[in-house]
Amino acid sequence: MDILYFLVPLSVVLVFAIAASFWWALNHGQFDDLEGPAHRILLDDDRSSANATASKPTADPRATGRTRR
Repeated sequence: MDILYFLVPLSVVLVFAIAASFWWALNHGQFDDLEGPAHRILLDDDRSSANATASKPTADPRATGRTRR
């Protein structure tokens, strides 16, 4: 029974946190365009892949700032 004194307020706080994050997402336009990103993936042009093949990776890891550990 003592655990209920902890779990009930915790659940109320979680409900308010979830509601606040949902309200924030609504007001910041997270749900404005639900179909646009799906269509952009299907209608993606190949300009980005052409740029990726034009730049050759360097063989020296120090040139990119990466080192092996």
